[in-house]
Amino acid sequence: MQDLLATQVVSLVNSSGTAKVGLGGNSTFPSQTDLDIPISGATTTVVATKSDENVVQVKITVAGSSISGKVIREVGVFDSSNNMLLRQNFTGIGPFSSTTTVEIFIFLEVE
Repeated sequence: MQDLLATQVVSLVNSSGTAKVGLGGNSTFPSQTDLDIPISGATTTVVATKSDENVVQVKITVAGSSISGKVIREVGVFDSSNNMLLRQNFTGIGPFSSTTTVEIFIFLEVE
């Protein structure tokens, strides 16, 4: 069952999934459907791979030119219907220069 769920997560992310970064850093509420403060126009790519039977690695890449001068504190991954699959807040990183490429890795363990 774990393997099936991990495979489904990979499929949801890799079939037209998107990622967003934002400025908010508060905890996630169960009813939340978007980031606290998404950065509009942030250029991101997202790829998910299974690194083990029940572990999914999600890699989000953000172009520095789209977040130049900003400090990011949250990241979210969404499926093709814009359903939020995950949101992670963290201590702020940045500000970034326009030539920077930011890579964020999230490991999900399916239990």
